[in-house]
Amino acid sequence: MKRIGVLTSGGDAPGMNAAVRAVTRAALGKGYEVVGIQRGYNGLLNGETINLGARDVSNIIHHGGTMLYTARCKEFKDWEYVEKAKARCDELGLVGIVVIGGDGSFRGAADLSKAGVPCIGIPGTIDNDISCTDYTIGYDTAMNTAMEMVDKLRDTAMSHDRCSIVEVMGRNAGWIALNVGTAVGAMAIITQEVPYSIDDIIAKMEASKKDKKQHFIILVSEGVGNSEALAKEIEAKTGIESRATILGHVQRGGSPTVRDRVAASEMGYYAVNLLDQGIGNRVVAMRDNKIVDFDIKEALSMKKPFDENLYKIANEISF
Repeated sequence: MKRIGVLTSGGDAPGMNAAVRAVTRAALGKGYEVVGIQRGYNGLLNGETINLGARDVSNIIHHGGTMLYTARCKEFKDWEYVEKAKARCDELGLVGIVVIGGDGSFRGAADLSKAGVPCIGIPGTIDNDISCTDYTIGYDTAMNTAMEMVDKLRDTAMSHDRCSIVEVMGRNAGWIALNVGTAVGAMAIITQEVPYSIDDIIAKMEASKKDKKQHFIILVSEGVGNSEALAKEIEAKTGIESRATILGHVQRGGSPTVRDRVAASEMGYYAVNLLDQGIGNRVVAMRDNKIVDFDIKEALSMKKPFDENLYKIANEISF
C-alpha cells in the first residue's frame, strides 16, 4: 500500500487543520494510506506518527491550531539529520510528504526532496510573508481577529479620549498591520517596509484634534515594535493619554474563516495530486486566485512587493 505523510511545521496558523483534512481525504480517495507526522520534522526524526483515516480528520476543519502539533527543528539544518529523516521515511514506506508551514519548513522540504523523498509545501503562516504566493493559510483569520480586538479597544479609546497604539504580529512583514490598519481607520500605520516620522504622525494628530477628533488608533507591526516607548513619546509630546496594547499570540488562534478553510482545502487537494503524479520539491501557491505551484528553490528566491498603494490610500483617508 502506498503511503503519504503530512506534517505541520513552524508557527501554527488557523486553517492548518483544514489542510490536513484535505490532504488526508484526497489521498485516501486515491488509494493511499496517510501517516500524520506529529510535531513537524522533530516528530519525523523521533518517530512520532499516527495513521489517519477519514474519521480521524472529521470535525477538525473549524478548529484553529493543528491536530498534528507543530515545532521548529534546528537539527534539520544539518544534512546528517536530513539523511536520518530519509531513513525514517523509508521505514514508514512514504512515497512523499505534504509539509504545511512557512519558508523555514520549505527549506526542510527542499532538503528532504533532494535526499529522495518528494515533498510538497503548503504555505501556512498568519504573516502572509511567503513571497511566491498572494495568500497564506491563516492570514485572513489573523486579520479578522486583530480587527475585532482593535474595534473593542476603540470603545475604551473613545471613552477616555485616548490614543491606542496597537502592535500586531508580523515579525518580518507588515501585511497584517497594513490591512488591519486600513480596516479600522487607523490614524497611522507603522511597518518596517515604509519609513516613518513620529513627528509627522504627531503633527497629523494635532491637526485632527483641532478638527474635533478626540481619540486615535495607531497600528504598529511587530517587526518595528517599541510600542510602549512610542506611546510614552506621543503622550509626552501631545498631552494625549496614550496606551500600548500588544495583541500577541491571540492572533494565531480561533476558528478559521471561510477564506482560510477554502484556501486550505484547495491547496491540500492540489498537493496530493502533485505527489500522485510523482512530482516533488514544489510549493503550492495562490496567484490571481488560482492554485499553482513553483519549484521550492525558485519560490524561496522570490521577493514580495509591499502594497504601497494601499498604504498611500490608508494614510490619505485617515485624518
